[in-house]
Amino acid sequence: MASVSAAEAVKSGLIPNTAELEVNKLFRACVKQQASDLHLKVGKPPMVRVNGSLRPLARGPIDDEEMVRLCYPLMNERSRKIFEKDGGADFAHTVPVDETVWRFRVNLLQQLGHMGMVARRVSAWIPDFEGLNLPPTIQSLCTYDQGMVLLAGVTGSGKSTTIASMLNWINKNYRKHILTLEDPIEFVFTEDKCLINQREIGLDVVDFEIGMKHAVREDPDVMLVGEMRDRETFMTAIHAAETGHLVFGTIHASSAASTIGRILDLFPQEMHSALRSAIAMNMKGIIAQKLLKSIKPGVGRVPTCEIMTFSPVVKKLILDEQDHKLGDAIRIGAEDGMQDFTQSLKILVDKELIDREVAMEVAPNREALKMALKGIDVSQGGIL
Repeated sequence: MASVSAAEAVKSGLIPNTAELEVNKLFRACVKQQASDLHLKVGKPPMVRVNGSLRPLARGPIDDEEMVRLCYPLMNERSRKIFEKDGGADFAHTVPVDETVWRFRVNLLQQLGHMGMVARRVSAWIPDFEGLNLPPTIQSLCTYDQGMVLLAGVTGSGKSTTIASMLNWINKNYRKHILTLEDPIEFVFTEDKCLINQREIGLDVVDFEIGMKHAVREDPDVMLVGEMRDRETFMTAIHAAETGHLVFGTIHASSAASTIGRILDLFPQEMHSALRSAIAMNMKGIIAQKLLKSIKPGVGRVPTCEIMTFSPVVKKLILDEQDHKLGDAIRIGAEDGMQDFTQSLKILVDKELIDREVAMEVAPNREALKMALKGIDVSQGGIL
């Protein structure tokens, strides 16, 4: 069947005007199967990701007409304009399931002339550090009055969940004002000791730049500024950290050490020296994580975490442009709350949360992991 455009679908009456959307049946199936993601593609049956693996739902493939009928009603006017202009749109969608309202982070896309959808299920409750199997250092990074904490990793590595857990720990332990700027809002917080304001780009504020201008007048103690995807976002966030706020954000990077280069790549060479000074003075920690399939009953996936705290050694290496030595500083920095992926993987294997095969598959240094699993301390040695 030829591709059906959104405009044609509206004219032909394919899109029903109903409060209970047809696509919600698929969202509910995603929840019932405890899937993390829902994928819709023309020519394929709906697919869900369960414990990291994609599997089809028990029904036939989706054609163009059904795809438009399912997906187009999800968008509001703003999202429709963005979709028509850019060929894709991101937004949040909520679905009630058994008296619980579940949130999904939805991406609608065009591919080969067909509409498609990928939706990430956001947990209806925010797990604590222990429930996420996160290391103790995560808590200490929540206790600063000001500075920046970044979560690094690829899409689907659990960054948003970890940040939500950190913000909720602050919510339970301090009397502060937490302000979030999100596109879209994922976790919705229930206020405990903190006052919490969550602003969604496009819904509550026109764009991120305007949201940050407003933020400085809104007396926040803690801020979530979302993804560091461009120089404007990072500069605004680092300025907020310099002026007395604790700022959380995410960035696409494969490791804690490589995050420094990833930030610098956003800027021209002549700005790097000043940026290194700003990072060294204001960054409190970088957490890089990946999600791995668990072997423990009742636990779907667990994060392996690399943590770089900004000890005097780490600060000096960054100021001296010795980024290639950061990995060694992390490896021997246990006293400062640091750990690398090798050390994290060993802990997860020892706790019987993952098996050795999975650990070896993702290990950045398999020989070092083999030694660690044999009980040989790989943290010894200086910074080369």
